Amino acid sequence: MTAIKKSSTIQENKQYALEKCPVTFVMEKIGGYWKPIILYQLSNGDKRYSELKRAIPAVTEKMLIQHLKQLEADGLVIREAKPVVPPFVTYRLSKAGEGLIPVIEGMASWAFKMKDGAFNIETLE
Repeated sequence: MTAIKKSSTIQENKQYALEKCPVTFVMEKIGGYWKPIILYQLSNGDKRYSELKRAIPAVTEKMLIQHLKQLEADGLVIREAKPVVPPFVTYRLSKAGEGLIPVIEGMASWAFKMKDGAFNIETLE
């Protein structure tokens, strides 16, 4: 993979947006298709990898592992591995991740309203 040029205008603009726009900052952390779904599943409590995989059957193992690692690196998810055989690993939301629960619940609430026709798309009411 090639290194990103430090003088890249696109990278400068992205960095500026991350620093100045709170929505851009949040989307950098939880953007994508699977991250909000993973956070939603973990909002109900600690889960093992297999429980997450069962709860989100459409996600591939590669994507689930990749996003869990990214969420952990961003400080939103805590991975706890117990030293037993076979390995016992659980995932849970960190304090920062718990702070996103109202956002995720708001997204879910909005989705239910849209599905039920609570919003009139044609008139944007």
